Amino acid sequence: MSELQATLIGGTAILLWGALALFTVWTGLVPPFLLVGMTFTLAFGLMCAKWLIFRENPLKYLPKQKAVWILGVAGLFGYHALYFVALRNAPAMDASLIAYLWPLLIVVFSALLPGEERLRWFHIAGALCGLAGCWILISDGGQVSFKAEYTVGYLAAIACALTWSSYSVISRKFSHVATDTVGWFCMVTAILGFVFHGLFEETILPTDTIQWLAIVGLGLGPVGIAFFTWDIGVKKGNIKLLGASSYATPLISAVLLILAGRSEASWAIAIACLGIVGGAVLAAKEMIFGKGKSA
Repeated sequence: MSELQATLIGGTAILLWGALALFTVWTGLVPPFLLVGMTFTLAFGLMCAKWLIFRENPLKYLPKQKAVWILGVAGLFGYHALYFVALRNAPAMDASLIAYLWPLLIVVFSALLPGEERLRWFHIAGALCGLAGCWILISDGGQVSFKAEYTVGYLAAIACALTWSSYSVISRKFSHVATDTVGWFCMVTAILGFVFHGLFEETILPTDTIQWLAIVGLGLGPVGIAFFTWDIGVKKGNIKLLGASSYATPLISAVLLILAGRSEASWAIAIACLGIVGGAVLAAKEMIFGKGKSA
């Protein structure tokens, strides 16, 4: 598999995550950790179906290294747990802005990997353009204020960004580990989701067909296929480009919410679009236009 092919496969995760917000809205009042348990169970079921169809032994994909288990479970469950803590202890807008530092951190952290392409000005500039577009989009034109009483939420959001960016970058060091292994991470994440739900939440189940379908959609797409294709992308693709392009996720979310009648179009969205798309193109300068003399 070429780097371009792996990057394109990884890019499908960004597209699928764009539907996360709309599907989540459609799930109604289902508690967050219960939703994690249900959707990651479906994601694990998706991988089980793959093993069954191709007559593979699932046990051969069980991670043999503790480091792989720690990385996978901390990445998938840790990210979601920290994000929920952030949302409960700080305004959603503030928490989302801080948590969405992870694409920029992926671009920066990737330069620390041995044998990886050195960080260039257009990688940083592209990621910052995307961050600016994301800021305008999520903050509705830049209207946001940080307050001391939300410190716990802010710290959780920072930890959230560090967790997912670290998971994505460190996964590249385990490129020899098959993507099917993520299926086992999904199983453990589902179990932890149900456990945390039992400890901290009141059970509220879906009340109609739309809500059940939204949960199935989440489990098969943004929570299912997306994590598998992202694994391929960060292990074998252009991780800097994937990081910068990830700022497209909130933009896709906004567009889908508008199309579904859950939000309204605005100039902030149009400006954010220019920043996010322009940033991704800039970060992909060498892939699109080739390497110049200064490369």
